[in-house]
Amino acid sequence: MKKIILQLFFICIFAHLHICTLKAQDSSHIRISLLTCTPGEELYSSFGHSGIRLIDSSSMQDIVFNYGTFNFDDPGFYMKFIRGKLLYFVSTADFSEFKEEYQYNNRGITEQVLNLTAAEKLAMAHFLFENIKEENKYYKYDFFFDNCTTRLRDIILQHKKDKPVLKAVMPEGTRFREAIHLYLDQNNKQWSKLGIDLLLGLPTDAVMTAAQSEFLPDNLMKAFDSSNHHHLVLSSANLYPIQNMNGDATFFTPMVVFGMLLLMIVVLDFSKAKWAAAFLQGFDGLLFFLTGATGILFIFMWLGTDHAMCKGNYNLLWAWPTHAIAAFFINSKKQWVKKYLLITAVGLVIVLLSWFFLPQQLNNSLIAICLLLLFRSIRKYMTS
Repeated sequence: MKKIILQLFFICIFAHLHICTLKAQDSSHIRISLLTCTPGEELYSSFGHSGIRLIDSSSMQDIVFNYGTFNFDDPGFYMKFIRGKLLYFVSTADFSEFKEEYQYNNRGITEQVLNLTAAEKLAMAHFLFENIKEENKYYKYDFFFDNCTTRLRDIILQHKKDKPVLKAVMPEGTRFREAIHLYLDQNNKQWSKLGIDLLLGLPTDAVMTAAQSEFLPDNLMKAFDSSNHHHLVLSSANLYPIQNMNGDATFFTPMVVFGMLLLMIVVLDFSKAKWAAAFLQGFDGLLFFLTGATGILFIFMWLGTDHAMCKGNYNLLWAWPTHAIAAFFINSKKQWVKKYLLITAVGLVIVLLSWFFLPQQLNNSLIAICLLLLFRSIRKYMTS
């Protein structure tokens, strides 16, 4: 009796797999799936990647469509990239080459075979092949709202006749900044986290909708699994399990480095050595100049680029652009310099007291920088 039940069980399993295969390929001879790749070591790959895989058994094609491609040789590449005006485009690669590249970089690949009718697959395949034409393949990339993952979601849902409802996969109230912090913390990218927190302004602290959270590949994968419409995903498979997805931890985080810098400057300030006084004079000028230059960068990213998430940057509360000019007079005895130092100190005290209550989440490692600016402002004020 047990053997009969066991045989029936395996028959049901194989029958289910056979039906799934027939549904995936059917008369169109096409199978379309969503590929989700785990994060990599480089900053641009820290949040993972998505692609669409199309297998056509009639033409023996196995292609991956990638909407995250850009051209390093594009004239004015760096300025276009900085200003948010760089055009991305869709490219294709044989799946074997795609998989080999991700295996080489130890990045996992999960495949979700999509539950599409023959007509839906043919329509999507036609769209994809039209989209890779030179006149159609370019688009203006936006990391949060129009990237290599959201493009795939929109294409898939656009060609699905009965629109599935994708459920929220992150806790209610999660903000954009919190979502990207999860990846950076997991991979021990504290310096990258600092850079992102410096450049991304108040809009990054907005609460995400369920759809907006799908800019992250993992979130879209989970959302597809959660679809409440006849299972948008027929089957899932881990094509390449990774060995380790966590980055190497480092002792020299921004918090540690900035804290050590603050301690060193305080110690030197109490030193009676002449070289220490001379060093601090040069250091003060450099400190104020770099802080001011950073503030000017924030203004440029806010007003001079198309990066919507860089606007309204509260880091300007401590990184005053005027410091770049004041730096050249910081060691003078002029009265206006003394007043400027006093205003700077008062402003920094207010910022530090309100640090955890600001609408924008500032990187906590910058507290040491603010304390350093405050300390030097007070000391220069007292000795000027």
